[in-house]
Amino acid sequence: MSFWTAIVIIVAIVAFTEMMKSKHRARHGITQDRRGDEQLVQHEDPALKNEVKELRERIKVLERIATEGGETKRLADEIDKLRDN
Repeated sequence: MSFWTAIVIIVAIVAFTEMMKSKHRARHGITQDRRGDEQLVQHEDPALKNEVKELRERIKVLERIATEGGETKRLADEIDKLRDN
């Protein structure tokens, strides 16, 4: 292998590596400023926010059910009494 062939292969490897790095950064929303500092781009997703809001409401309901143990126990006892009759 000649010297110039080795140079061409090295340049091709470096170019391929940079291309793959750029593709990875673009896929994950990473940008670079003029100094080369990388920053993650934050995207607002209204559907995701809505889902989180709904899940929080469900958690509140579940917490309320779990903390109202006495009333839940009383209701369960009444249901069992009605079944026995």
